Amino acid sequence: MEDSSSDVTPLWAHSRNLSGRRHTLEDHLRGSALLARQFGSAFNAGELAGYLALVHDVGKGSCAWQHGLHAAEAGGRRVGVPHKEAGAWLAASHAGRPFAAVVQGHHGGLPGYQDLQTLLTAVKSRTHKDQRLIEEAIAAVAAVLPEITPTGRVPLPQWLTGPSTPDAALARDLLLRMLFSCVVDADFLDTAAHFADLPPQLRPDTDMAALADLFEERRRQTLAARPPSPVDDIRQHIYQQAVTSATGTPGMYVLHVPTGGGKTLASAGFALRHAAAHGLRRVVVAVPYVSITQQNAQIYRDLLDPDDPALPPAVLEHHSSVDLDAPDTGRARTAAENWDAPFIVTTTVQLFESLFSHKPAAMRKLHRLAKSVIVLDEVQALPDHLLVPILSALRGLVERFGATVVLVSATQPDFWSLSQLHGLPRHQLVDDPADLFTALRRVTYDWRHGPHVTWESMAEEIAHDSGHQTLTVVNTTKDAARLHSLLAEQAPTPVLHLSTRMTAGHRRSTIERIRDMLKDGGDVHVVSTQLIEAGVDLDFPRVFRAWAPAESLQQAAGRCNRDGRLPEGTVVVFQVHDAGQPRDNIYEAALKATATHIGPGLADPDDLDALNRYYQLRYSLHGSSPATMGGDIDDLRTQLEFPDVDKAFRMINDEYSQPVVVIRDEADRDVIEADVAALRSPYPTGPEPLRRLQPHTASLPRHEAKAALAAGLAEPVIGDLLLWHGAYHPDRGLDPTEKEDRATFVV
Repeated sequence: MEDSSSDVTPLWAHSRNLSGRRHTLEDHLRGSALLARQFGSAFNAGELAGYLALVHDVGKGSCAWQHGLHAAEAGGRRVGVPHKEAGAWLAASHAGRPFAAVVQGHHGGLPGYQDLQTLLTAVKSRTHKDQRLIEEAIAAVAAVLPEITPTGRVPLPQWLTGPSTPDAALARDLLLRMLFSCVVDADFLDTAAHFADLPPQLRPDTDMAALADLFEERRRQTLAARPPSPVDDIRQHIYQQAVTSATGTPGMYVLHVPTGGGKTLASAGFALRHAAAHGLRRVVVAVPYVSITQQNAQIYRDLLDPDDPALPPAVLEHHSSVDLDAPDTGRARTAAENWDAPFIVTTTVQLFESLFSHKPAAMRKLHRLAKSVIVLDEVQALPDHLLVPILSALRGLVERFGATVVLVSATQPDFWSLSQLHGLPRHQLVDDPADLFTALRRVTYDWRHGPHVTWESMAEEIAHDSGHQTLTVVNTTKDAARLHSLLAEQAPTPVLHLSTRMTAGHRRSTIERIRDMLKDGGDVHVVSTQLIEAGVDLDFPRVFRAWAPAESLQQAAGRCNRDGRLPEGTVVVFQVHDAGQPRDNIYEAALKATATHIGPGLADPDDLDALNRYYQLRYSLHGSSPATMGGDIDDLRTQLEFPDVDKAFRMINDEYSQPVVVIRDEADRDVIEADVAALRSPYPTGPEPLRRLQPHTASLPRHEAKAALAAGLAEPVIGDLLLWHGAYHPDRGLDPTEKEDRATFVV
């Protein structure tokens, strides 16, 4: 804040806020350091995190930067004077060279280590092009903040001072990522507080034991209100075993139970009780598909959120894929999510692409993973080509950052066969998975292969199915749109559609409509991409599944006779010659391993021995090169080449993932446009606008989004987020088969 009591002109950090006050550099550095120290204390690096935040903006103390701020205020432009190098040099001098990356990258992203070395060598030799600014800024800030030049070294975590090994190098990489997160979040919070003219917005610690008690009481009430199911006793047995295991030591846990076994509640019950027992701070549930995020988040909200709407919710749902580190995003990066809640529901893409990013907005939330329970639901969906860095990072979070990880799936991959988990104890949450699979087997499989199997023949079979309640799962949005169109022309009953081309709210309401129709015994055919086949609590008597890897076949079967109310459900697996599928070697290996062990005359997808053989063959088909499973990414991590790691780590190809805000209902227009305006504002905003826009957001392939922009059917908001002005199909959303102007907007 401005200090009028002194004749000395203060050093400023930020321009005037809405109240007309500037932000002093001293206040900003002290405020950021206080927050970062609090964040870093969760993994015994509070002093280090606090020091890095204390020096992160020291470069703003130069006369050139101060003059630039005044000029920027008057002319509405950027300051345009470098300021990161001074703090980076201080970090290198008093903590160690690798830690300079945290300061140097707090705006543009963590730098590669070779580039950082070049910078620091130039400053040390006093040949850097901005040497005068660096020295001037350090001297000016030290006059008001002498602690930026401590007499001794800043203390480091004890484990970091041990022998240099590949595992130690990976742990160092993870430490730098967590420290970077602490500094960025602290910087964003303190900056946003200045512009809002409020204290930094932080939630107090949650009583996890009380939250676990609330969960269990509401769970009992919810189950008592449901119609009984033949599998209720088995689900209760699974839940009780999981919760009883919660007193076990923090580490890596496995929950291996069949689909329909109640994994969602059992894993959450364990996580909450485990957090309470060991003083952990939050639960983070990550799932592969947005549809599961939405369903699970609603389940958890019902069980955990306070009755009083004036109190902050316990559950934070985060699946926004907006890239707030895109060029020219500026202060809009303060809208990035920071997971300040006791129970987070997110996607595995959001979790891991943030963990291996090098950009500040994406990495802001990572420090929240320390001393947390991380539940990875449907872990069979983790991509083979990234398993090496994913597993090594999870191990690092367990061994160095006090986290517990729970791997949840009905089709558990054999991760302990990979070297990244060798020697790490494997804690099993329930006994005898094989017995559970036998007890919960509820379907038989039928197979459709051969040249006579076409989209038209399958549409005809499904449309005239005697059960009149079917689910069909296909591999691409185009196949879903095509089959939905064919079925809608033939079926006498309602035909519904689900894919990521629909907004999150549209998908949610469609799933609720499906659930109501099934509950009432109504006729319905559903066509969906694979987003429905894991974690979505729907129960059909008959399921059709396009040919896919073994775990996908079994996951689809989990939507068939889920509650065991029929003697037997039927899963029809069909193979159409022109069906879409991912075109990469990893997926091809999975299909080849499936064809070897699963199918007519072979084993069914729920045969555990066959599944083990399937995973062994699938991993072996990747060959001996570690690069095929992401080993090259871990090599880059040991070298601290953060931008290269970010570039190499891609769970989803960018061409398939551009977020688009859609105004489906005119009643929502004012609220949506207000949030869009807030994101476009020159003043920093918190994560609330993006949270509110999540239900109104769909996804488009990037090449389609680019064509839509050129055709005037969309406009930019911030980062890579678009606002849609084109048509929206009432069933299929951003329909790939129906464009307004085919001359300019083509796939």
